[in-house]
Amino acid sequence: MPFQNRVTPFGELIAHPGRGLVYGNRGCLHDAAGRMRRHHNGRRWIACRLQFRGWKRGRLLQPGRFTELFFLDEATAFAAGHRPCALCRRADYNHFLDICAGAGGRRPSADEVDARLHAERFDLAGRARRYHPAAFAGLPDGAFVLEAGEPWLVKGDDRLLRWTPEGYSAPRPRPDGQAVVITPPMLVAVLHAGWEPLVPLLHPSASADQ
Repeated sequence: MPFQNRVTPFGELIAHPGRGLVYGNRGCLHDAAGRMRRHHNGRRWIACRLQFRGWKRGRLLQPGRFTELFFLDEATAFAAGHRPCALCRRADYNHFLDICAGAGGRRPSADEVDARLHAERFDLAGRARRYHPAAFAGLPDGAFVLEAGEPWLVKGDDRLLRWTPEGYSAPRPRPDGQAVVITPPMLVAVLHAGWEPLVPLLHPSASADQ
């Protein structure tokens, strides 16, 4: 029976046998029996490398430890609202802060980044998932949009790909007009900057002939 620690682009936790290509956490979410008891614990939501310096992880979901989460790829982690880890992805983290600062601007602190992302993830009550309007034409590769209640990846100038836990499928033309964007605006801006992370940005299925 797979653990309920696979993350969708909505940030929801599902049980699925695949581990995905990106690892992360948002605090301790499980109880002593490994059952999920909360959606998140704090504002620090990070995305990590699967392997780092040969470190060996123990069994998953140990009591009192942070909950190990897995994402299909970085685009999925971004859509869920996770940013690069400052430890295992220090180069990505520094580049991320440089992009957030802009030309000649001040680099934000980790707490400032996490507070802004938290506000972009949730409504003012901090409960309902927040989405953001934007023109389809201006969205970068790797952004996620909401279409008919499902998450779709923006890929190229003309396509959307449907997300599944196994990979991307069912391509369709990118519509005109306004989109309902799942990926928080701060992370859409990072994608616009030409993000090339240490972890896979897109699962290989996004480039498969479809």
